[in-house]
Amino acid sequence: MSTRTKIVIGGVAVGLLLWPLIGFWMSLLVLIGVPAIAYLALDPGQRRRLRRAGRKELGR
Repeated sequence: MSTRTKIVIGGVAVGLLLWPLIGFWMSLLVLIGVPAIAYLALDPGQRRRLRRAGRKELGR
């Protein structure tokens, strides 16, 4: 199993465990907010490269 797969499985497990504690809307906000903040933290050159890259190329 690759490292990326382990991270994804761990993230899903933690999300499912925290869902009853923090509620649906808060978990949805975290799910959408974290990637948005990470995208906004990139400099303009990195954002251009990310938009230009295809979805399959991002895993390289």
